[in-house]
Amino acid sequence: MRQEETLAGRRVLNASLCAVALAALAACGTKPVGPDYAVPSQAIALQVRADQPFAGTQDATLAQESDRRVSSAPLPDHWWQLYRNDELNALIAKALEHNTDLRQALANLERVQAVEQEIAGSARPSVNVGASPSYGHVSGLSVLSPGHVPANAFSYSTNGAIAYQLDLFGQIRRSIESAQAGTDAAQAAVDLARVNVAAGTARAYAAACNAGLRLDVMQHSIALQTQSADISQRLHDAGKVGSIDAQRAHAQVEQLKAELPPLHAARQNALFQLATLTGEQPQNFPREVQQCSGAPQVVGTIPVGDGQALLRRRPDIRQAERQLAQATAQIGVATADLYPKISLGLSAASAGHMTGFGRGDTFSWSLGPLISWSIPVNGTAHARIAQAEASARGALARFDGTVLNALRETEIALNNYARELDRNARLQAARAQSAKVAEETRRLYANGKTGYLDTLDAERVLVNADSALAISQASLSDDQLALFLALGGGWGP
Repeated sequence: MRQEETLAGRRVLNASLCAVALAALAACGTKPVGPDYAVPSQAIALQVRADQPFAGTQDATLAQESDRRVSSAPLPDHWWQLYRNDELNALIAKALEHNTDLRQALANLERVQAVEQEIAGSARPSVNVGASPSYGHVSGLSVLSPGHVPANAFSYSTNGAIAYQLDLFGQIRRSIESAQAGTDAAQAAVDLARVNVAAGTARAYAAACNAGLRLDVMQHSIALQTQSADISQRLHDAGKVGSIDAQRAHAQVEQLKAELPPLHAARQNALFQLATLTGEQPQNFPREVQQCSGAPQVVGTIPVGDGQALLRRRPDIRQAERQLAQATAQIGVATADLYPKISLGLSAASAGHMTGFGRGDTFSWSLGPLISWSIPVNGTAHARIAQAEASARGALARFDGTVLNALRETEIALNNYARELDRNARLQAARAQSAKVAEETRRLYANGKTGYLDTLDAERVLVNADSALAISQASLSDDQLALFLALGGGWGP
């Protein structure tokens, strides 16, 4: 009799295992519900031609300026090395290692990766075990012995269970797909942080150097005006001119000196920003940059590539595309709620007195499926599907907007750079003429052939020309960095 029961149990076990295997095979061969992701055909990113250069690269100014023009060559990952400035290279390398925004993005990436691992774990069987040793006795009534107190004894209970959800409709697979897209988006966010950190560090460095350049220009103008004031004072002492000329000359010197404090403040603020970008406290700014007085300029042409290269390179575009993939996968996750969920479980337990541990009559086991189904009669499942579909449409709009913004930023940066090149060339010509006029009027005034008002006016024009040219040089430097930022360089695969 016992042998027949054993054989019957084995048949049940074998049949159950076959059912598990067949269900698992069916789950592997079932297509997940919901749309399969692909970049929508109407997406703006697919409308950018591979042979379509930026409109700004056709500008005559950029084509004629052989020393500062742009080219369609690919942008290198580490674009700041085009400046050939070891000091700048070291600062950006330090910022990419210690910047707090980048550290935050990396920590978020690790968190998202852990979430993906958690979701991926739902595709594998789960195992639960438990054990409960105890000492005491049950009540006499529970063992049908009224008036009898059972003896105290050690007892135990153990259990174990294995459960596996059959992903017949692909909800788990869509969840994993969504999590993977989320991880890709977080990685793109890290790359975007690298872009901003590199460009921000270069801009802070350039701002400090440009402030130093303007300070040098202003100091030179003060020195020239001081010489002019000394001449006026000597002529006044010799009785050749009135005191008003000397007073005007000294007033002009003081007026120029009043321009120094804002420039010192601008340079110091840039140094503070540079310190925090590299992970240092503001007071620990790099002292060597304090002596910088020349705006960094790219050596040779500026490589900008084309529109499609921009779309592949910009991390924010890749982030928006991955967020679109994530939102599309969520449609499948929501759609799977329309269907039942089937899980297979195997459980075993043993309970009894410690003296009988391991005996056959202490064991129990069971194997079977668990079917649960929230029948979609109240509309909540369809509402969640509608929410997911709306989120996907919003993600597509955001993706298109990010593409258009990237193209717009690049074209604006190219246009600003070209116009500033025009302005800089004219300012250089104006400065050369102003210097000649100032030198001539200074000589005429020293020889008593013209009044000091003419000299003062010529000096003011020269000072303004020097200041405008220094500001233009700073703008050219900033426009170059804005172009590099728009191009999205600063990270590597």
